[in-house]
Amino acid sequence: MSNALLAFLVILVLAFGFFMWKSRDTWRWFHITTASFALLLGIVLLFPTAGTLKSRSAWHKVKEDLETQLARLESEQFTLKHGEPPDSPEGNGALVLKERLNRFSLEAGRRWQNLRAQAGASPTSVTLVRSAPPADLPPGMEAAEPPADPAAAPVAAGAAGNLPLIPQGLVVYGFAETPVEGISVPVPTFYLGEFRVTASTPTQVTVEATAVLETPQIQAITSGQASSWSLYELLPLDSHEIFLRPQTAVSDNAIFGDVDNDLVRGSLSRGVTEATIEKYLRDGTPSSPDDPPSTRWVKIEFTKPHSIVVDSPEQRGALDGGFFDASGQAVDSRVQRRGEGPSGGAVRFEVGAQIVVLEEAANDLIEQNVAKLLNTYYVRPLNDYLFVLRRIRLRLNELEIRKTELEFEQKVLEDAIAATVSMLATNQESKLNLEKDLAQLKVEQAAISQYNSTVKETLTTTRQRLSGLYQDNVRLRNELGEFHSAIEESVR
Repeated sequence: MSNALLAFLVILVLAFGFFMWKSRDTWRWFHITTASFALLLGIVLLFPTAGTLKSRSAWHKVKEDLETQLARLESEQFTLKHGEPPDSPEGNGALVLKERLNRFSLEAGRRWQNLRAQAGASPTSVTLVRSAPPADLPPGMEAAEPPADPAAAPVAAGAAGNLPLIPQGLVVYGFAETPVEGISVPVPTFYLGEFRVTASTPTQVTVEATAVLETPQIQAITSGQASSWSLYELLPLDSHEIFLRPQTAVSDNAIFGDVDNDLVRGSLSRGVTEATIEKYLRDGTPSSPDDPPSTRWVKIEFTKPHSIVVDSPEQRGALDGGFFDASGQAVDSRVQRRGEGPSGGAVRFEVGAQIVVLEEAANDLIEQNVAKLLNTYYVRPLNDYLFVLRRIRLRLNELEIRKTELEFEQKVLEDAIAATVSMLATNQESKLNLEKDLAQLKVEQAAISQYNSTVKETLTTTRQRLSGLYQDNVRLRNELGEFHSAIEESVR
C-alpha cells in the first residue's frame, strides 16, 4: 500500500470521527453505528475494488492488443488472399496464385506422381504402386464440400476408395523422377515413353508401351534405374515463364523477365548442347542480327489509332482444321471476340499502346505509318512436345530404315570389295604370268629379230647370187644361141 493511500485513509478516519463527534447531539446511536459500519465496509471493499480495477485495466490492455493483432492478421490475410498492390514487388495473392495453378493444372491434365515400379518391369508390362497417399490440402482449400447427409459419407468414401487409380485404357506419358535439392517432391527428369493403362486398382496400375521404345528407355525400365515414376495424361506445355526467376519483373531488356540461369542449366544439363541452353537463356532479351526471322520479335508503339481484325468470317470447330485459318484469324467461336458492331471482331489500339509482335507483322505496321519500332527481341520458339516426340519417333523410324538399307548396301559393297580383292589377286597372278610371258616374248622377239636379220642378209646374199647366176645364165644362153646359129650356118 502506498503512503499517499495510507495518509488518505488516516485523514478519512480522523475526519469521520470528527464529524461523528460533532453529530452526537443530533444523531442517535443507530445513525452513528450505521455510518461507522458503512465507513468500515468502504475501507474493506476498497481493496477488492482496486484489484478489480487493476484486473480490468490488464484485460483492457489485452483486449486492445488482441484487437490490434486481429486487425493486423486481417490485413495480412487480405494481403495473402488478394496480394499486394500492383506496384508492389511482393507478388500476387493466394487467389491469383490458385487461379494460375488451376490454369497450369488444366494445361497439364491429370498426373500421378511418386509411383514405385515393381521389380521385373519390362516395356510390355510395368506395374506401378502408389507409395504414399495424396498430400492433404491446406485448410480452406478443399476440393469439395462434405455430403449434406452424414449417413452418405461412409458410402461415398467407400465408393471413392474402390475407384481405380487411373482409368483403364487411358494413354499416359511416363517420366522417371529424381530428387532435387531444395524441392520437396521428386522432379521428372527422363522421358520413358507413351503407355496405355491395361489394369488399374486403387493402389497400383499396370501399363504397357504403345510403341517400340528406344534403347535408353528400355534400359532405364529393365535395369531399375527408373524406380520412381510419374504419369501424365497430357505432355507438359512449353512456355516462356517456367524458367524465370521468382518475383521477376518485365523490363526493356527482358520482355518476359529475368531467366534463372541456375534453373535452366540444372534442368537441361543432361544431353543438351550448349547452343540449346543458350536459346533458353536468351529468351526475351534483345536480338542479334544473325538470329533467324522466326525468333525475331519487335516491340512497337502505335502512333495512330489502329484496328486489327482477329475474327475470321468463316466459322468451324477446332477438329475441322484448328482454331485459326491460314491468315491467323480465329475460326473457332470459343476463341473469337464476337463483339457487337462492325469492329466487334477486331482489336483496337490507341495512340501510345505498346505490343510485341513478329518482325514481319511489325514491319507491315511500320510501313503503314501507324507504329514505330522500339526494340527487337529474341523469342525462343515454343516446343509442341507431342508433335516433337512423334516427329522424333518418325525420324528415328526413318533412320532405322535407312540404317537397314545402308547395312544392306554396306554388305553388298563388302561382297563387291571381297570379289574385287579376289579378282585383284587373280589378276595379279595373271599379271605376273603375263609379265613372264612378256619377258619370254621379248626374248623370242629378239631372237626372231636376230633370225630375221640373218635371214634378210642371207636372202639379200642369195638374191645377189641368184641375180649373178641369172645374168650368167642369160649370157650363156646368148652364147649358146650364137653357137647354134654358127653351127646352122656352117652346116648349110
